[in-house]
Amino acid sequence: MTSIETRKSWFVAFTALAVMSIAYGAPFVAVVALKQIAGELGSARSVPALAYSLAWLGSAFGGIAMGRIADRIGVRWTVAFGAVMIGVGLVVSTGHSTWRLWLGHGLFIGLLGNAGMNAPLYIYVSRWFDRRRGTALALISSGQYIAGAIWPSIFERGIDLVGWRQTMMWFAVVEVVAVVPMALAVLSTPPEMRLSDGAVVGPRRGSRVLGLPPNVALALLAIASFMCCVPMSMPQGHLVALCSDLGIVPSHGALMLSVLLGTAFVSRQFWGWISDRIGGLHTVLAGSLCQIVALFGFLITQNEAGLFAVAAFFGLGFSGMIPAYVLAIRELFPASEAAWRVPSLLLFSGSGMAAGGWFAGLLYDRFGFYGAAFGAGIAFNLANIIIVGSLVFRLHRTQRGALTGIAAPAGE
Repeated sequence: MTSIETRKSWFVAFTALAVMSIAYGAPFVAVVALKQIAGELGSARSVPALAYSLAWLGSAFGGIAMGRIADRIGVRWTVAFGAVMIGVGLVVSTGHSTWRLWLGHGLFIGLLGNAGMNAPLYIYVSRWFDRRRGTALALISSGQYIAGAIWPSIFERGIDLVGWRQTMMWFAVVEVVAVVPMALAVLSTPPEMRLSDGAVVGPRRGSRVLGLPPNVALALLAIASFMCCVPMSMPQGHLVALCSDLGIVPSHGALMLSVLLGTAFVSRQFWGWISDRIGGLHTVLAGSLCQIVALFGFLITQNEAGLFAVAAFFGLGFSGMIPAYVLAIRELFPASEAAWRVPSLLLFSGSGMAAGGWFAGLLYDRFGFYGAAFGAGIAFNLANIIIVGSLVFRLHRTQRGALTGIAAPAGE
């Protein structure tokens, strides 16, 4: 069968990467300015931490609707609309009240903004590839980490010079001016959607997945993604504040966050290459094992040099999991179901990212240190390993059954 991959496939993928690298910068203003926002609004750290979490949560919930809308009107329009909404959300968030901060992040940046980009772009780019889909998904999903590597240090400087409100205002302009033209000019109809249904090879609609009913298999993947994303978001949302508590200057804390996410970007390309060879489920399990080791490192490390090393290892380990989940969905389920199955999974992973950032802030406010948060993160990560490990075991049984010609029992 002739591959649908062309040079344009990679041009589209790199454009999607650029879009996401800018879009995902918006919530990081609140991360870098967490202590300043809490001080000015007279609130606990969990208040600005919740704004960051609401941006993730809104993106997760909005992705289900935006995935279907993008299927009908085209992804270029959901991405352009999302960029405008992110700009509006940043402006709204500059108000002098907690509710405006939450509204700007949850509704505009999350539900109407990043939701129009995240799930729709995962689905869209996967339809430009068939041989190196894992590599392409890893590439575009790295937009979050490019954003984390580039923007925190810029935001830290901007906040120091003009304050966090003015920094949000300027980034709102960057968001709209940069993203809207890219979306309208480049994001055309993907080749997979131009093919007839019979030309797209993949699992059949209604067939069992890993010996389970399809929706049960999806539910287990979704729960696993939630469990791994709770601890995944904790260092990303609180590393700068943790460094400040330990006497590390804010600029070094912002640099440490950039190191974490910059390492994640580089290693995610490696994980994409691996996932094209071992599959999505195996990649998720390997990344989860690396992540739990890094969480133990955050729990026991207190000095600056050690934290830089742990941050780099954390970025190395966790970075491949989200695109690997999407790849697993495309490997296990029919292509025609991607428009709702991928956003459904990303709803749970995004909810985990939202819950982790908020939960870590809540535990800090309760106990006065971050050790309790990292301990809870380890427990969530362990639950993920158990679920994904069981699915990998089922995958091996299914593959052995296919090789020997023995069907799985009906109850499996």
